[in-house]
Amino acid sequence: MSDFLLWLHANYIKPQMSAPAKGSDYALRLELLQSQLEENGLEDLDKALEFTAIQAFLLGLRTWEGLTLSCQ
Repeated sequence: MSDFLLWLHANYIKPQMSAPAKGSDYALRLELLQSQLEENGLEDLDKALEFTAIQAFLLGLRTWEGLTLSCQ
């Protein structure tokens, strides 16, 4: 992945993802998963989330889906 995408993830995407709505099903499940993992597992989870978030961002760019929704 390019340096820009890694920077974008670290400075924009990850902070947005780190604050899921309190009490949401996603926040609860993520907390449960993180509490069950050891340090190596947490690193792997972070890398998997990074990859998934970047790919979702790129898909949104390719399809213009996020831009068309924000323009309505």
